[in-house]
Amino acid sequence: MRHLLAASFGFCAAIGSAAVSDEVKSRTGVVVELYTSQGCSSCPPADDFFAVLAQTPGVIPLALHVDYWDYIGWEDQFANSTYTDRQKAYARATGSRMIYTPQMIVGGTERVEGNRPDEVSKIIHRQMEVPQPVALKLDRIGDSIDIAARALAPLDGPVRVQLVRYRPEQTVVIERGENAGRTVTYRNIVTSWEPLGDWTGEEPLNLKVFSPGEDPVVVLLQKTGPGEIVAAATTD
Repeated sequence: MRHLLAASFGFCAAIGSAAVSDEVKSRTGVVVELYTSQGCSSCPPADDFFAVLAQTPGVIPLALHVDYWDYIGWEDQFANSTYTDRQKAYARATGSRMIYTPQMIVGGTERVEGNRPDEVSKIIHRQMEVPQPVALKLDRIGDSIDIAARALAPLDGPVRVQLVRYRPEQTVVIERGENAGRTVTYRNIVTSWEPLGDWTGEEPLNLKVFSPGEDPVVVLLQKTGPGEIVAAATTD
């Protein structure tokens, strides 16, 4: 994994030549990852609560559909083994051998199994009150994403810069499996999760990436482990 130390990648020149009318600014927030599956009978209530989070200011909800329920009669068309691997990595980071659906992970550090809206809401509000160690800003200009970050205090180690794309909404008629007969509208469905490199925070980060298409973009700065998400921003 390459290190991104004050990488410019033509950042300033590209900003100067872009059309202002094509520019989309970003917002920051607390990341909530939902691990879910269309084949899991316990998941629809959590999916419903997640839909509320998708409309909540200050929250960046990301639904990662896992593939380990596909064998029981309904294949989740959003599932990706990469997301299953990410959930397993979170479990290993805490010394656990178990993974669950539904499960929400808030800010990369606090894990909630099952559908427990009150607990998740309390965690979100608590994390909103914690000062962020990094200022992060995205500018989307056409198919380019300009990422700018600055450490407000020394970081205790490098963080991984990650680019996430998601589909805001899609309705699915589930015909087989544990949820046969249900029609569910899923929100913020992650379609790709790409590591861009590591950043130490010693110098400002200025990075341009190519990300075609209209789906919203999220950039996360996360401690390895995976661990704490020190900053996140989206262009939704």
